[in-house]
Amino acid sequence: MQNQTSPLILSFGAADPAGACGVQADLAVFSALSCTGLAVTTALLIGDSARVEDSQDIDPDWVADQARVVLEDMTMAAFKVGAITNLEQVAAIAEILSDYPDAPLILDPFSSRLPAPSDDDAEELLTAIRQLLVPQATLLMLSQVELGRMAETWRESGDGDDTLESDVEHLLALGCEFVLVTGTPANGAPGETASPNTLANTLFGADGVISHDAWQHLTGPFIGAGGTLSAAIAAFMARGADVPEASAAAQEYTVGALAHAQRYGMGKFVPNRFFHLQSAEDMQ
Repeated sequence: MQNQTSPLILSFGAADPAGACGVQADLAVFSALSCTGLAVTTALLIGDSARVEDSQDIDPDWVADQARVVLEDMTMAAFKVGAITNLEQVAAIAEILSDYPDAPLILDPFSSRLPAPSDDDAEELLTAIRQLLVPQATLLMLSQVELGRMAETWRESGDGDDTLESDVEHLLALGCEFVLVTGTPANGAPGETASPNTLANTLFGADGVISHDAWQHLTGPFIGAGGTLSAAIAAFMARGADVPEASAAAQEYTVGALAHAQRYGMGKFVPNRFFHLQSAEDMQ
């Protein structure tokens, strides 16, 4: 018998019975990348690989108690915050994480798999995430659409300065160290036009664009791709990589997981998080 040697990562997110997203998916990624995952559940989903039929929020006090008990016993190498369903959960999680400023925090707070809140609730949730969690984040991951939604909660009416770069700068000014925007247009080499079948993920830091990584667009349809990427970033950072290294390695891992994705039933393809541990014969 021996003490734990692999890095511990605590993930906050929804429990998905299909294992396609949420904490179950995060734990699979952490395990595949030689880390040990622990989970705090923020919502219970009813769904399969095609859709979510319903969800049940977990009481914020229960969310806090799940985390506190684990953290009193173990030391985390990193944190990941996934889908959060209400304002009170944001406040509870932010208070807990404020006690652990030395461990990197990967913030990926949106999931298209969860039922969308009403417009008023959505704006309040976005505002709370921006005010309470973004300033604590080592890396915030957003799709270009999600960035636009969040920007709508801080732009003044008639503000014409609505570029992606200015929106990212606003988030960085709040204290977030890095922002990774997924699904941005892929820039070709000088004098060339990027292929229409490529998309890019752009990493921003205090000095502007750090990397712009273009990838071949895979047709899918997939479920859990974004969560796989953010979980992989958390795992590589827990193992000691800095943000640019972790981002690059996680993107390569995620592309491989999508290229070897599997259809469990009649729904969407689920990333194969253990593809690199399987032999060629197993994947045929």
